[in-house]
Amino acid sequence: MSNPQFPDPLLVMALPLESQGLFERANIPVLYTGIGKVNAAYALTRRLVAYAHAGAPAPQVVNFGTVGSRVHPTGTVLECHAFVQRDMDVTGLGVPLGVTPFEEDIPARLEFPPRFDELPRGVCGSGDSFVMVQGAMECDVVDMEAYALAKVCWMERVPFTAVKYVTDGADHAAGQDWHSNLKLAAAQFLALYERFTAKA
Repeated sequence: MSNPQFPDPLLVMALPLESQGLFERANIPVLYTGIGKVNAAYALTRRLVAYAHAGAPAPQVVNFGTVGSRVHPTGTVLECHAFVQRDMDVTGLGVPLGVTPFEEDIPARLEFPPRFDELPRGVCGSGDSFVMVQGAMECDVVDMEAYALAKVCWMERVPFTAVKYVTDGADHAAGQDWHSNLKLAAAQFLALYERFTAKA
């Protein structure tokens, strides 16, 4: 049985808004990181350090979150198996878009094995902007945290997966659509979490 102080899987979300209180009412612990890559990386790193200091095994990290997409229709739930950093732009030095230079052993595209066999796969592009216009990088969905979480897990050799609910079309109506679809997303996340832990 999972230790309530150090749960496995470790569920990670950006904001309480994305869980709509459903996980709290079900007594499921959630690590809320805050918005953006810096907040996400800091919060998850700090939490994994706590596991290590307590001698607890590293958990499977599961990120649930909302995304925009110009590929998948609103309401789509998919598992992201690959992650890119859409706002890493060092093209002025001749470096391809999305590549962090001078990191020879870290690929620009981070990939993890899928955990939710029933879900379609996707590539998630993360960046510190709420997308309302077409971006330059090729990816199926866009968010603001998943790449940072994936990179922490990749560097710490911790298993990671991200399940994303498409709330909007990453267009002019993205803000309004995001708010309108949060309850639907949270219900899907809870159902998936319960199925995932039942199989574990």
